[in-house]
Amino acid sequence: MINMEIIKKYYPNLTEHQEQQMAALGVLYPEWNSKINVISRKDIENLYEHHILHSLAIARVLRFRSGTSILDIGTGGGFPGIPLAIMFPECHFTLIDSIGKKIKVAQEIATAIGLDNVSFKQLRAEEEKGKYDFVVSRAVMPLPELVKLILKNISREQHNALPNGLICLKGGELYKETRPFKNIAEVVSLSEFFSEEYFKTKKAVYIPL
Repeated sequence: MINMEIIKKYYPNLTEHQEQQMAALGVLYPEWNSKINVISRKDIENLYEHHILHSLAIARVLRFRSGTSILDIGTGGGFPGIPLAIMFPECHFTLIDSIGKKIKVAQEIATAIGLDNVSFKQLRAEEEKGKYDFVVSRAVMPLPELVKLILKNISREQHNALPNGLICLKGGELYKETRPFKNIAEVVSLSEFFSEEYFKTKKAVYIPL
């Protein structure tokens, strides 16, 4: 039912350890989801395509350099943070969500797969005071609101090929949301990376801050 081959198709160079961690997600998420709903019940069988591979689209926008710090806002059950933390073991990820039950699921899954480059906090974005190189998120709120909330969290020190900022996964029509950032925002269609139907309307938005 739940198929990890799609990850290997696009990311054939994972280490054996990374493959084991990715494969374990296919067991752990359905198990946890039956107790605490973090993915819609109808969608859990599309875990790898709709959630894990979707999260890993951020790795196509930017390969984070070793030592990069990333904040995942509104992570829910751990997306995009957990797949990205598997992909970039030399980076540190902080996953926050205001809903304690969801953070608990993400934390339990990370512990079960031995993911030691992540930390978790139950709080709202406005309460997070730390500084990070990048903020990532999956469609938690309109871009102008999100940018306003996270400006305080972007570090001045640069480590990566792109300037520090926001990388956000979005769907549908983004013209209105990106208009305030039209000179700086880069919008990438995920269909450029992934051929599956699901990604036809999906986009990644990068805004340097």
